[in-house]
Amino acid sequence: MRTITTKVYMINEHPNPSKCYDWIRNNWHDLNQMSVDDMCGSIRALSDLIGGTFDYSISQVPDIGEFISFRDYDKKALQDIIDESDVSGVWCDYEIVRALRKGNPSDALKSLHEDTEYIYSDKGLKELCEDNEYEFNTEGKFINH
Repeated sequence: MRTITTKVYMINEHPNPSKCYDWIRNNWHDLNQMSVDDMCGSIRALSDLIGGTFDYSISQVPDIGEFISFRDYDKKALQDIIDESDVSGVWCDYEIVRALRKGNPSDALKSLHEDTEYIYSDKGLKELCEDNEYEFNTEGKFINH
């Protein structure tokens, strides 16, 4: 039998936090999937309120061919929405309603991509690691207990 000792660091203690951020970026590719799911839910909820049909293809990161479209919906029902945040109760309700009112619902994708960019930034990853008390070894690899 042998014993292996590993130094474990919180992100604020790590001698090179950029190694930790790089490890996360290379291994955790779905950190903002919740926002994608929120946007999909917001699109469905808005369609329930205004009728018509909708279609979409969205991703955390900008992708050729991404879109959001609404057809044959009740324009008066769209204008009658007073508090955009009441559509489904998630962060992107306002973005979807505002973009559709301007005639281009795909504009809402910009906020999703900006959110993803922030989450994968050093600052966003530092917050994630601090909030969840993640630990890393000297090489920057996440240590799962």
